[in-house]
Amino acid sequence: MATAQKDLHNQASNMADHAKDMAKDVASDVANKAKDMGSTVAQKASDTASYMGKKAEDATSSVGAGMKNLAGTIREHVPEKGMLGSAGSAVADTLESGGRYLQQQGLSGIGDDLTNMIRRNPIPSVLLCLGVGYLLARATTNRS
Repeated sequence: MATAQKDLHNQASNMADHAKDMAKDVASDVANKAKDMGSTVAQKASDTASYMGKKAEDATSSVGAGMKNLAGTIREHVPEKGMLGSAGSAVADTLESGGRYLQQQGLSGIGDDLTNMIRRNPIPSVLLCLGVGYLLARATTNRS
């Protein structure tokens, strides 16, 4: 009987070891699949962000082209001389240069220029942000 108990004990121990190995394998598979899923999700998020950035750049370029076209339309319809002609020409020049800037620089160029401006003028930038924040707060609060 003692040997039967030992055999039974050995079989149970072997089964427990086998179950433990299987559990480790399953846990490893689950971890690998979770890692792969996380990697896939991260890649999809990166692709989506890249796509949205490209679309934003395209939209910015489109706005720049529209501004340049509007400048051309203004030039066609304002008189060549006089005060109205001078004002129309100035507006058209401004629209054209702004449109060119948007097409050439895009959003990243605007961001870089804004960053540089804030670095050169930190105190006026902070004061401007405070003023805009105050005005937004006033505009959005209920006055009951």
